[in-house]
Formats: sequence, structure tokens, C-alpha cells
Amino acid sequence: MSTTSPTPQAPPAQYFQKGLGLKAIAQDLLERDYHSHIVDYLRAHNFMLRIDDLEIHLAQEFGFCYGVDRAVEYAYQAREKFPDRRIFLTGEIIHNPHVNRRMLEMGIGFLGGQYQDDVAIEDLTPADVVILPAFGVTMIEFKKLSDLGCILVDTTCGSVLNVWKRVEQYARDGFTSVIHGKYYHEETRATSSQTTKYSGGQYLVVRDMEETERVCDFILDKSTPEEFLKIFAKSISPGFAPELHLQKIGVANQTTMLSSESLAIAERVKRAMIEKHGAAAINERFRNFDTICSATQDRQDAVLKLVTTQKLDIMLVIGGYNSSNTNHLAALAGQYTKAYHIDDPRCLTNVEVIRHKLYGSNEEIETHDWFPSGPIKIGLTAGASTPNNKIGEAVSHLARLRGENIEEWL
Repeated sequence: MSTTSPTPQAPPAQYFQKGLGLKAIAQDLLERDYHSHIVDYLRAHNFMLRIDDLEIHLAQEFGFCYGVDRAVEYAYQAREKFPDRRIFLTGEIIHNPHVNRRMLEMGIGFLGGQYQDDVAIEDLTPADVVILPAFGVTMIEFKKLSDLGCILVDTTCGSVLNVWKRVEQYARDGFTSVIHGKYYHEETRATSSQTTKYSGGQYLVVRDMEETERVCDFILDKSTPEEFLKIFAKSISPGFAPELHLQKIGVANQTTMLSSESLAIAERVKRAMIEKHGAAAINERFRNFDTICSATQDRQDAVLKLVTTQKLDIMLVIGGYNSSNTNHLAALAGQYTKAYHIDDPRCLTNVEVIRHKLYGSNEEIETHDWFPSGPIKIGLTAGASTPNNKIGEAVSHLARLRGENIEEWL
């Protein structure tokens, strides 16, 4: 098998992957924009605050992870280093509306996604600065930007890069990458594109266990190639032939998926491969590495601990509606108590109405009579792309719903 990349990936002359030398300045700006003294108080008081008969418990791992913090910091550094240049993000820097709107306020534009204006990659010049988000970009996008000679600031998360290495290794060794993720998600699109570094590299994206069962059905001769291709038309590599490309499988993950589901998917595929080819051949046919990032796992573990050790009436999960890790936190909490996924504390409209998103839906809805009178215990957490100031605002909103000023209780 060829080990030559079909598209040269040499970075442009001005390529920043380890910051731009302005960390101290950026940290001061981040502190100004995203710090919360309310969160500081909760940390210092066993992650709990009592306001009369309202009790608020914060999960012990929450909010900005290292990779997100680094990505946002690099964007601030880029704005400081290039004050007179046009600066763009290829898409959302992270999945948080507050942070993305802050990018717009800083004069950083978007080349794609819901915040895009009227500038596309084709409109860029070598004088422009382009920030690659924490999710990374596809091989094709990177090549376009490199060929244009743009100044690139690469904030791709280290956990994402680790998955890329696995997928690249699979492709090099002739294994098809089966990726647990969402085929349309920026990270999964970037990850799957890494298979193109090697001739014949292939990928298949599975969303959940239901889709995994359809893969196993084909492996075990329970469905036809035509049926398989109809189901997975949008989530396979070009030219994918299941009868050829499911002979050797390596499993990987979008880093923000639910860990327990990823592990179960890998185990299900392994069992199907053993049933098809025999246990003696499994090491030649199947590989798996747990590539859920530690920050995602830590936040899931913290939510699980909170909902199983505290008898919560309500769990609030704050984060962008398109944030995969936030959605999974809400789904996990919802197995134990009433959980509401809100993208901003302003969703806590009043004691009668809360605006939120149901897991598996893309629409914001309103629920009435959500905030009961009398003693109430509320859990709180935030996805890895949610800044601390939004957590603090949520606590302040909850206090106001009880007619209290949060500052009088700190």
C-alpha cells in the first residue's frame, strides 16, 4: 500500500501551532471576558450554595476544557498580534454562541457556518489570517488555505490530533476506520479526511448502536451491499465497497461522544468480527483504541457522581445546542432526574417558563411550571465549550427566581 499522501500538507510560511507569543496579554483578556467570582465561590465551598430553601450543586468538573481554553486564547492572541489584518475562522471556534459572538465583536469573521458573512475561502489573500478551530479542518480545507498562502493559526485540540494519528495508522495498515460520531460534525469530517493520506484509505461513520447493528448485519451476511449503501450513503468514504472494506476494521471516536456508548459500539463490532472470522484471527481483523478525550470523560463522570449522590429535583446543563459533549451531559443526567439543556442563562425566563432543547432534537422548546415553590435542589454543569461567566450568570438567575440578590449570599 502506498504511504504517500495524495495532497502535500506542508504548512505555509506563517503557521502558528504553539501560540503567537502573547499568552500573558490574552490571559488578561480572557479573565476580563469569561471569569466568574460566583464560580470561584462555589469551588471554595464544596461546589454548593444554599439560598434559603434553594440548594445549588455544581458538578466538580465543568466548563472550558484545556483544548477549548487554548483555542480561544489563540484567537485572542491572533487579534492582538495582527490588529490591522483581516482575521477569519473557518467555522465556529467552539460550539458556544456566546464565545462565537464575542469573536464577531472582536472583528473576527467566519468563512462558514451560521455566523458566516459574505467572505469565502476563495476570497482570501496571503495577507489574511485564518484560525483553524479546536475541531480541526479537513485535508482539503487545509490544502486550500496553504495554497493561498494565508497566515494560519492552528488551534486543533491535542485530543483530536490523537484520534487523527489512530485513523491515519489504520489507513496505513489497510484497516477501514469505523468512527463513532456524527458524520456532519466538523471534528468527524476532519478526522475522516485523515484516511485520505494513504491510497485506499476508507472510513465509515456510525452515529449510535442502532447504526452499528446495521454494520454488524452486513458483516454477518444478514444484509446486502445495496441495503448497506442506502443506509450509510452520507457517512462513508467515496467508493466505499462494504464487501471489501469491512474485512479489517479499526474503531475510533469523535472525542465528545458518550464514552459508554463508544465502548459498547467497539465491543459489538468486535463480537461480530469474531463470529465472522473466528477468535484466532481477531488481531488481524480488528483494532480499537478509546479516543474519548479525558476532559469529556471527566465531565461525564462528574455529572454521574452528582446525580447519583444528590437527590436532585432538576439538573441544568449549559452549553451550545450544537455542542456534542453538552448534549451527552444532558442525556446522561436525564437518566436520573429532570434535566434541561439550555444554551444561555437567559433561557431561565421566569418561574413559569424555561426555554431548552430536548436530547435528539434541534429545536428549542418552552416548558411551563418548571421551577416549583418550596425547597428545591438543583444540579448545574456546563459543556466543555461553556465559559465560567455563563455558569455564574445561571446561578444569579436562579437566585433572582427566588427574589434574591446572589451577592448577598456570597
